[in-house]
Amino acid sequence: MSLPAVAVSQTPENKFREYLASRPKPQRFTDQQRELVEHVFSRHTHFDAEELIGALKSAGKSVSRATVYRTLSKLVDAGLLRRIELGERTVFDHDYGYPAHDHLVCEQCKSMEEFQSEELESLLDKVAAQNQFRPTGHTLVIRGICAVCNAARAAKPRLVM
Repeated sequence: MSLPAVAVSQTPENKFREYLASRPKPQRFTDQQRELVEHVFSRHTHFDAEELIGALKSAGKSVSRATVYRTLSKLVDAGLLRRIELGERTVFDHDYGYPAHDHLVCEQCKSMEEFQSEELESLLDKVAAQNQFRPTGHTLVIRGICAVCNAARAAKPRLVM
């Protein structure tokens, strides 16, 4: 399921500029950061830093590896991206301009599927209230085997001994 974008009051670039300007020591918004933000928010995909570096190079963008890593961290801090830890791999997902959602990750083919569940959100709100806890967000990743990999596994002939 691909989630539709939701209306936001600012573009990701403007929100990031605002974040940089509001830091204790204001930072300037560079051309490399602009290219990176434009690229990341021109499509809704999950990616890791190395995939982003490769995609930027393929698109003819000249953004240094250090700038990519620093900017990704700042985009997370600014609330534009969220970091999802998948074992040894860290992927990034849009946290701004898309509805709250969670992920199903196939341990075999590494596919990542987004899903929304009102029942799950309600349950999390109930658990937080029962514990007098005020949540600011959550990240849920359900690991397992996707339908395609399950079907492929079921189709393989089994050796009988």
